Amino acid sequence: MDWGIKNRLSNIIKPETGRTVMLAVDHGYFLGPTTKLENARKTIEPLLPYADALMLTRGILRTSVDPEASIPIVLRVSGGASITGKDLANEGITTSIEEAVRLNVSAVALSIFVGTDYEHQTLLNLACLVNEAQPYGIPVLAVTAVGKELGKRDVRFLSLSCRIAAELGASFVKTYYCDEFEKVVESCPVPVVIAGGPKSGTELDALKMAYDAIRKGAVGVDMGRNIWQSPCPIPMIKAVKAVVHEKASPEEAHEVFKKNK
Repeated sequence: MDWGIKNRLSNIIKPETGRTVMLAVDHGYFLGPTTKLENARKTIEPLLPYADALMLTRGILRTSVDPEASIPIVLRVSGGASITGKDLANEGITTSIEEAVRLNVSAVALSIFVGTDYEHQTLLNLACLVNEAQPYGIPVLAVTAVGKELGKRDVRFLSLSCRIAAELGASFVKTYYCDEFEKVVESCPVPVVIAGGPKSGTELDALKMAYDAIRKGAVGVDMGRNIWQSPCPIPMIKAVKAVVHEKASPEEAHEVFKKNK
């Protein structure tokens, strides 16, 4: 792996622990003004001191994050479909690598939709993005998306998607947690980060998912709604950090959440 890619990845996956708490705020690229993310700046700013990296689009980066902020950026560069359209999988590359360089990002991110009508298209998108990012030393995060078909989040499908992403050159992969998650990690030769997914029933449920994923080999989380849709976002991100970086149990982390409310 090239020095520049290693260096940028170390901004995201912290060398001290080998783990990361990414804050996902890119939902608007297909969902529009998501609940609690209507005013992106208002949601993002209080959480910045606690996140290891921020995943978002160039539009929200420019309008809602101060350039003086030292937070590493994982830039969402795919899109082209919305929740109201026929198929969320019909994505293309929306942001050039030159734009990513201009924005001084630590990584670029793109969704792949394995097993859909747009599998071929989105896998070629990934391969092309890797080819374009490599000369600049920019890591690529492949997101194993499932669109509206949340039932596809099983070990066989996620192992397939993650392995293909790594084979095509992704530097790290974001996927869903599932039963037998350790098999997903074992068969993927690059680091795996879990998606927070839709808002969990309780804060403790989200902390248990993060704990189980870390225990089974994930290097961290890219969590959004389970943090900023919580009634207490700052205590929640502190609790997630306790799980990821401090090896806290879900119950110990939940105490962190309650003490900081």
